[in-house]
Amino acid sequence: MDPVEAQAPATVSAAFSWPRLARLPALLAHNPDPAQWREQLQQADAELRARFAAEEPVEDLVRARAALIDVLLRHAWSLHGADAHGWELVAVGGYGRGELHPCSDIDILILVTTALDARNRTAVESLVAFLWDLGLEVGHSVRTVAQCAQESAADVGVMTTLLEARLLAGAGALLEAMHAALSPTQLWPVAAFFQAKLREQEARHLKENDTAYNLEPNVKAGPGGLRDIQTIGWVARRYCGAASPEELAARGFLSSAELRRLKQAQAFLWKVRFGLHVLTGRREDRLLFDHQITLARTFGYEDASYTLAVEQFMQRYYRTVMDVSLLNELLLQLFREAIGGADSAPVPLNARFQVRDGSLEALNEEVFARSPAALLELFALLQQNPQVRGVRAATMRAVARSLWLIDEEFRQNPRHHRLFLEILRAPVGVTHELRRMNTYGVLGRYIPAFGRIVGRMQYDLFHAYTVDAHTLFVVSNLRRFAITRYDQELPEASQVMQQLPRPEIAYLAALFHDIAKGRGGDHSELGAVDAEAFCLEQGLSAYDARLTAWLVRNHLQLSLTAQKRDIADPQVINDFARLVGDETHLDYLYVLTCADVRATNPKLWNSWKASLFRDFQQRVRRALRRGLESPIDPEHLVQENQDAARRLLGERGVGSAECAAVWARFTPAYFLQHSPEEVAWHTGLLAERDPASDEPLVALDPRSVRGTTAALIFTRLRRHGFARTTAVLDQLGLNIVDARITPTGDGFSLDLYHLLEEDGGPIADSDRQAEIERALWRSLRAPGEAPFTVSRRAPRQARMFNTSTQIAVTVDERNSRSVLELTAGDRPGLLCEVGRVLLQEHIELHAAKIMTVGERAEDVFHVTGADNRPLPEDAAQRLSARLVQALDRHQAAVR
Repeated sequence: MDPVEAQAPATVSAAFSWPRLARLPALLAHNPDPAQWREQLQQADAELRARFAAEEPVEDLVRARAALIDVLLRHAWSLHGADAHGWELVAVGGYGRGELHPCSDIDILILVTTALDARNRTAVESLVAFLWDLGLEVGHSVRTVAQCAQESAADVGVMTTLLEARLLAGAGALLEAMHAALSPTQLWPVAAFFQAKLREQEARHLKENDTAYNLEPNVKAGPGGLRDIQTIGWVARRYCGAASPEELAARGFLSSAELRRLKQAQAFLWKVRFGLHVLTGRREDRLLFDHQITLARTFGYEDASYTLAVEQFMQRYYRTVMDVSLLNELLLQLFREAIGGADSAPVPLNARFQVRDGSLEALNEEVFARSPAALLELFALLQQNPQVRGVRAATMRAVARSLWLIDEEFRQNPRHHRLFLEILRAPVGVTHELRRMNTYGVLGRYIPAFGRIVGRMQYDLFHAYTVDAHTLFVVSNLRRFAITRYDQELPEASQVMQQLPRPEIAYLAALFHDIAKGRGGDHSELGAVDAEAFCLEQGLSAYDARLTAWLVRNHLQLSLTAQKRDIADPQVINDFARLVGDETHLDYLYVLTCADVRATNPKLWNSWKASLFRDFQQRVRRALRRGLESPIDPEHLVQENQDAARRLLGERGVGSAECAAVWARFTPAYFLQHSPEEVAWHTGLLAERDPASDEPLVALDPRSVRGTTAALIFTRLRRHGFARTTAVLDQLGLNIVDARITPTGDGFSLDLYHLLEEDGGPIADSDRQAEIERALWRSLRAPGEAPFTVSRRAPRQARMFNTSTQIAVTVDERNSRSVLELTAGDRPGLLCEVGRVLLQEHIELHAAKIMTVGERAEDVFHVTGADNRPLPEDAAQRLSARLVQALDRHQAAVR
């Protein structure tokens, strides 16, 4: 037998009967031509891809590739004469475990007896260069045993990498010495190593938003991903030398069922990661939207009535990582208990539970069978005893074995109803324990409809989390509103929440608001039925049950009305006041809306929406206090706004006569559309300006009362003004959330744009503000026929979706205008294209409400014809057709 091949470790290569591996040594021996090596590697990788497509077990493929690289490295080592130096070639990291995906890093350590001289460094560089020429992404280090110990002592990451070292070539004495130098008696004692890996895991989870349910998750680093499985393995190896899950099971740390679940989860995640590498041809661990569709098809998923293939695949993924998270928590708790040493004396809490070493423990394994209520009581006790940091591993296992006890009879038990409501009404720990209940499987058993949404994703950019994760984020936001130390986040919502008579109604509405997702039909209506039945079942009053159901049924209404309707119109306010009926319903709906939108996607919540919802809520509250039979009079509102603006201007030294001169240019509608603060700002600027001047005016209010940066343009009427201005702002990467176009009686136009940066905040940087002003000035001075375009590309995620353009034009007779509602794929230049079509069709734009829903734009425009009247039917149809044609052409161009 070739001496190189004789060194092959049985743990990797002997498990495979791959004919190519048997032929490879003869083809490589004494062959210095890298082209032939590269050809053999490419053929082998192609064969592995074919075996993957043929659905061979991914465990075999991962280890087969490691065995393939073993053969290549040993022969390269021998070819370059490295074995003559007394060095040793060692696989470390994932490669050390004998696990390689198609594009995984190949991490090697060259153990040497002394520091390298120039000649020996050249030999190592020659070897590594040869491996890179083959197309292998090799990460290498050259160290003595002492250097390994020194680096490991300073960095637990290095320690972890070397923990899995595996000999590839050499005598093995240096590797044995290194293992001895890195033993727990020398550095990183087991307890210190355990705590370091816990901190490392917590930091990694935090980087991934502390949830496994991001819609583009990281298969390796995300919570519940492969790294969490590896963390278990590292701690196990350090604590008791267990090198595999099977060894952990043999030592009593895993039951046979848990071992099976862990191996199934690892195999599924390996399959996903292997598929990602095959699909992209690179080391890609993120399940991006475009990859999700392809992998779902590759793995045989098909679209069903109410769920897409990709949604089914991703639900399997999310449920898998949820199971990994639970097993990770269980095993790390077992290690914590084992590493902690002798138990301290338990502290009894009641007849069923005690606290041991800071963790909650059932008195015995029969507790849940004898008293099924303990399955809920456990979480209530954790709330009541915040000093308790978790649950003992044996108790976690007992909960898992007892989930079958939560049946219909359990759900109908009044004692259990009281316990569940006690959890919701607790002063602390509501969100934390609901999340724990979800992780342990209790919440989905107690509310079966909730169990069906666990891991359910929606394939769009609006919802950043799975339905169950989003739901618990909504509860978390409501809890933050209820706790005074978070008042600074959203003061108005906090004030309302802290005055609610029964906050548990808001939490129940949050739990049920999306519970019917994926069933088909209107999820708000279906969820309202479930919510009312559940609340009555739990013993809530008929009024509270109806209120909860009403909140679920109407949970979208405040957001949609505020963002798509003209809330400066008193009729819109009065209609919404009739919908809510009283301030109690309004208050609950307001806090639920804020919590819901904030939890849908962190990137979509911004200061503009906070201001918009607050302003709308205050207007509706005022209407309710006036009485539904005494609607707000527009003339009265105009007078109030003028009076308030006049007071502000007086403080700034602007007199009544100057106000009157400026205001004479505007219609009453202007004072309805703008706040007193905005009117005062505009008036102050115009009062300083020569009334006879034709010179344009550009000004920014960096932090407007609306939570935005407001950009004001006052100039002679320009028919291309909206298209050109939105093109300029869009090209700068700004989000336009609102636009108001106010013609004056003397041929000018006051245009107001509310802007946000991409991060959702107003423009804070003074240089950025100056850049915006300069760009707007350039636009104003450009010739009227000068082209205006946006060259900025649409984001990668948005290009994955092909949203059809939908147009609806209705007549608002009361305000003598038409309302154009547009739904289209969101992308740079969209508003510019709309403005271009309006210009070509001789349509006058008066206002625009811009709403981005993930990959979709859902915008509303208030328009009239050139005669300042609503559009006739034929003009509306022509406009709709032109918009669809232009926007579809534009979408195809930017994809």
